[in-house]
Amino acid sequence: MQCAVCEQNGEPGDDQAAAHAWATGHLKANPEHFTHREIITRPCRLKPGAWQ
Repeated sequence: MQCAVCEQNGEPGDDQAAAHAWATGHLKANPEHFTHREIITRPCRLKPGAWQ
């Protein structure tokens, strides 16, 4: 997660509950920081083929 106000990030990981807990804790510490982003990265592998 990333705070959209100050751009501070939580720890990266696979646990969505931990990400939401970070956002909640950040909001409690910074009541005006109520907008956050969930950053998701998906792997992608391209293979050579007809497009070459």
